Amino acid sequence: MDRPVTALLGPTNTGKTYLAIERMLSHPSGMVGFPLRLLARENYDRVAALVGEDAVALITGEERIVPERPAYFICTVEAMPLERRVDFLAVDEVQLAADRERGHVFTDRILNARGRLETWLIGAETIRPLLRRLLPDAVFQTRPRLSTLSYSQPKRLGKLPRRSAVVVFSVREVYEVAERIRRAQGGAALVFGALSPRTRNAQVGLYQAGDVDHLVATDAIGMGLNLDIDHVVFTGLAKFDGVGSRNLTAAEVGQIAGRAGRHVRDGQFGPTSDLGPFDRRLVEAVEGHRFAALRSIYWRSDALDFFSPLSLLGSLERRPPQPSFIRMRHADDHRALALLVRDSETMGLARGPEAVELLWEVCQVPDFQSVMTDAHARLLAQVYHFLRSPAGRIPEDYLAAHVKDIDRTEGDVETLLGRIAAIRTWTYISHRSAWVPDARFWQERTRAAEDRLSDALHERLTQQFVDRPGAVIARYEPSELVTSVAPDGEVLVQGLRAGVLEGFRFAPDASAREGSRGLLAAANRALRELVSDRVGDLESDGDEAFRLGPGGEIQWRSAAVARLAPGDSVVSPQVDVLPAELLDPPRRERVRRRLASWVEAQVGATLGALLALRDSAPAGAARGLVFVLAESLGSVRRRDVAEQVAALSRSDRRELSRRGVTLGRLSVFLPALLRPATIRLRARLFAVRHRGPSAPGPQGEPSVPLDRALPAAFYLACGYQPAGRRAVRVDRLDRAASVAARLSRTGPFVPPRELPSILGCPDAEVAAVLSGIGYVERHGRFEWRRRRHRDARRRA
Repeated sequence: MDRPVTALLGPTNTGKTYLAIERMLSHPSGMVGFPLRLLARENYDRVAALVGEDAVALITGEERIVPERPAYFICTVEAMPLERRVDFLAVDEVQLAADRERGHVFTDRILNARGRLETWLIGAETIRPLLRRLLPDAVFQTRPRLSTLSYSQPKRLGKLPRRSAVVVFSVREVYEVAERIRRAQGGAALVFGALSPRTRNAQVGLYQAGDVDHLVATDAIGMGLNLDIDHVVFTGLAKFDGVGSRNLTAAEVGQIAGRAGRHVRDGQFGPTSDLGPFDRRLVEAVEGHRFAALRSIYWRSDALDFFSPLSLLGSLERRPPQPSFIRMRHADDHRALALLVRDSETMGLARGPEAVELLWEVCQVPDFQSVMTDAHARLLAQVYHFLRSPAGRIPEDYLAAHVKDIDRTEGDVETLLGRIAAIRTWTYISHRSAWVPDARFWQERTRAAEDRLSDALHERLTQQFVDRPGAVIARYEPSELVTSVAPDGEVLVQGLRAGVLEGFRFAPDASAREGSRGLLAAANRALRELVSDRVGDLESDGDEAFRLGPGGEIQWRSAAVARLAPGDSVVSPQVDVLPAELLDPPRRERVRRRLASWVEAQVGATLGALLALRDSAPAGAARGLVFVLAESLGSVRRRDVAEQVAALSRSDRRELSRRGVTLGRLSVFLPALLRPATIRLRARLFAVRHRGPSAPGPQGEPSVPLDRALPAAFYLACGYQPAGRRAVRVDRLDRAASVAARLSRTGPFVPPRELPSILGCPDAEVAAVLSGIGYVERHGRFEWRRRRHRDARRRA
């Protein structure tokens, strides 16, 4: 630990990383931390080729390749196993200690990560003064750039020279610029942070192999990705850094521009004509590699207090010990913890240092979509609840369901990016072997899913931004074109993708719409010949081929083909076939009849008890009550039908009971209609009838938090009744009301322990539920509101 630290500093293209790898391999053991998973994988492959796979480990958040006795470790900076002592240790791109999102990790490595014999900190000259102040005994070495980097005048996107990389600062701009280059110069490869390593490598392969001459990339390209780039062209000089939009520093411009010119080959950088010329001072700084020194870096305390979640939060917010340190405020794990401590169930489980430390580990599961949504926080909470359960692991069926739902390769680029981000989260979790059953299986399963999604994404990107179908189609007369339609609906003309047949609607690819008219004409001819067979397939498919979506859409073969519309009654919706140019009126009617038959069968099978009651309603006063029940989808508040209930004779009540109707204290309902699948259908039928919310609604739980944006009638239609801050299933609410009524006969009472279980809610919610059904609280005891009013009148 007393060995001096070596700071190896210099601009891009100086061979710093190459030298560090060579230095590591001269030691018996070593470790290098890289800023990107892509860089870690690239250098792992290089080291493995030199020393063999048995001697080197790869450790990132999402990937672990660890042989039995590795001598060398290639890691991402966050994943460095610092508990392992090695002779040589290096951290790459240490100037990222000034990064708002990850800087605290690099600062921690600068201060604490050490090799037994040698430690290297590799980065830009901008961090030299801070390193000298923090590590006064450090040895500084400077590496000069191997080639010349010079400014070039603004260039139009349509006239870019070959081997150019266009740098943008949002994914939206990536697509826009790539499309402009495709139109003008035949296509571009894409590189941005959301791509998986496999997709990124495939896209880079297109560029490196010369299939395309241009690359469109975000500023992630500046972090050491080694490509054969001669020109770097900027479309802007501002970026969003996780907090807000800001201008790039000259050092950041230099880091990105430095990707031009590799080894001894010179490179150029400059703006697009839309951006306009660079300021002379910026040009001189980048060409001369002279940038303002960093004045501060981000820091977070590593002395964490695991006494409780709140004390952990407090320790994360400790003030920095030095004025050059800025306290990290925006780290994802910190934000996740702040969200989870608001959850009472999670707080109840996080008792004791070990439980709090486990909670902190769960908070470090990355949100690869980088938005830290409530959905991600709910996922973390669920994972933590599983880990704190008696089993202590995530159930295998839960894992399987989530991975299966993600492992689908259909969809557009954004859909696949979302799925890749989701599967990366599960890949990360699978590498926590104590969290999952059969960790090796799930590591392989999630990796295989990511590979499939990555291949599909590469295919979509290539089709969208590289293919030029118009040039191929123009060689043929329309009648000579060979058109085919794959079983999954993919439409190909001369082997070129024209679009996808989704149900009965043809969705042309963007490239097809802008290709020759012959491409779409050929595709439409093939589809018109196919559509009759496709209608026949729909008619002959079994009921299991159809699905009712949350918005009332009817799906067939994973595509919406119709939607429900209000009909004669709430349980008799109409079927409207979605507009499709390929369907003539007779075929449209055939589709409608088949789907209407399916809907009728689904309603009959799921709501059979209600339909049977409606169709053979008893005579007398019970008939009116049955009518209201039918229109209310099987449950109604008792006070809303008080007159009908009061008019029931004893025989009416017996008959209704025989037919499955419960006359509860608070509701009249059919218990047979409270199964999860039935509740889901009731929610959709209500939404169709009233053109109301397309929310999925409750899923059969005893109770759910009350969403004030949803009308009370929606909850009642689902078999739930609002009470306090929750919507409680009517059978559970009636059961709770019976318990409360029994206890209140002898005066004010304390809610018994069984009520939270009956209501399916936290203890703290019971009081609000009781208040919602007519009980008044005083000094922790409850009494029936009417009894209290009656006693007050007597006292008066």
